Amino acid sequence: MRHAATLSRVEHYFDRTATRTWERLTSDAPVSGIRATVRAGRDRMRAALLAELPADLTGQRVLDAGCGTGALAVELARRGAEVTAVDIAPKLVQIARERAPAGLGIDFRAGDLADAGLGRFDHVVAMDSLIYYDGPELAELLGRLRPRVSGRIVFTLAPRTPLLMAMWRVGRLFPRSDRSPVMVPQSGSRLAAALREARVPGNLRERERVTSGFYISTAFVHESARPRGSA
Repeated sequence: MRHAATLSRVEHYFDRTATRTWERLTSDAPVSGIRATVRAGRDRMRAALLAELPADLTGQRVLDAGCGTGALAVELARRGAEVTAVDIAPKLVQIARERAPAGLGIDFRAGDLADAGLGRFDHVVAMDSLIYYDGPELAELLGRLRPRVSGRIVFTLAPRTPLLMAMWRVGRLFPRSDRSPVMVPQSGSRLAAALREARVPGNLRERERVTSGFYISTAFVHESARPRGSA
């Protein structure tokens, strides 16, 4: 139920409030100031996540969980992956479809990134789409994904820094009707503890933190506890 409530808030924000902002931010259109730092940070983070996956993904199924306007899905498809790209905001998914180069064959869908009906995958990438969940919710989501992923789940979270914690506390003071979906700052140790509590199998490691002006995000990798190909 908590997952459904968070999905509803995120969908409302990105599909009704922030569509034009994200369409411009993720395009080639000139931006300045704060948005320029966010765009630069996201570009660096996208490269960091891609570096955790094989350069040749031919024949492998990859889920872009929270695809937004599709930049990461396109890069995965260019590596040969069979990409399923899902996002809770239908308007963003439509932008992604329109932007994707012809012939890549990306399966864009509007829906829940944790939907078991999406099938099984070799890898999952979730860039800035899990930042709205607290530790127990994240553990639940990863617990639902892990049995269906043979390789890596690569994702980003907002780091638990004094600045972001202060922003998070201030954001919670606003009336619910005035809030955008607030990021929930996380630490690797707290998330690892939540995963152990939820008995989610696998190994978690922190890869890299990207700080670019108003963009601050940490990349994590969750790997199967059992090596691929083992009995």
